[in-house]
Amino acid sequence: MRKILIPTDFSSNSLNAIKYAAELFKHNPAEIYLLHAFADEVYEAKSRLADAFFDDLKDKALAKAKESLTNFQNKLEDISPNPKHKITTIAEFGLLVDAVNDWVEKENMDVVVMGTKGETSDKKITFGSNTLQVIKYVKCPVLAIPESFVDVHPNNILLSTDFLLPYKRRELKLVSNIARCFASKVNFLYISKFSNLSLRQQDNKKFLEASFADNQVDFNLQKDTDVTKSINTFIVENDIDMLVMINTRHSYLENILYQSTIEKIGLNINIPFLVLQNLPR
Repeated sequence: MRKILIPTDFSSNSLNAIKYAAELFKHNPAEIYLLHAFADEVYEAKSRLADAFFDDLKDKALAKAKESLTNFQNKLEDISPNPKHKITTIAEFGLLVDAVNDWVEKENMDVVVMGTKGETSDKKITFGSNTLQVIKYVKCPVLAIPESFVDVHPNNILLSTDFLLPYKRRELKLVSNIARCFASKVNFLYISKFSNLSLRQQDNKKFLEASFADNQVDFNLQKDTDVTKSINTFIVENDIDMLVMINTRHSYLENILYQSTIEKIGLNINIPFLVLQNLPR
């Protein structure tokens, strides 16, 4: 039974992410948790009112959140009725990242699915602040869905790797299962100025081959030092419709997330982006 956590702010982007998740995992039994954390909106309203009204604000926000979650659940069940899926709604007074992290730990979630941007989306940026925070700090795979992306049948998946990272079998199984359900091709992309692999890299490559033994795979070498340019070019030239990267210490992705921004780095992500969290959990 796969467990899927979907944080929602009730925006159109969020609803699109919910639809995408329901379709992507339609073949498997799943528990889908719709989560709304509403502390920010309470504190924003409190700044305009006296402290005596704080409990009333919380109660009203909770009632509104529960009603909106029920509406979203009804929409999902109308759009994608699936007897294999059990839907649970959670309205919680807390900050989004904290609430997501708590539920990931509590229910041992397999994946967090959310829109790339929320209600106050800026068309000039790729990811909203909430999505980036979840990717950075929640130790669970995170699948971010662009609002404009509606094709839920991935034909070509790209997993960019330097073969230096150890892989988590559970997270690779998630990717393998998605690919198997949709008969997707999994493209592994190794970008380096060297064509030869070290013994460690060879072992990690063999582990990937074993993990994706039931999938159609293709291993690609790009002799280059510009990782960003190579990924962007590969996505366009190979009609990639899902990008998978691994977040771990001292990785390319960590460099993007912590030392700069995705916009400044220039990684063009207008397709679903699955981040595998190879961090202690």
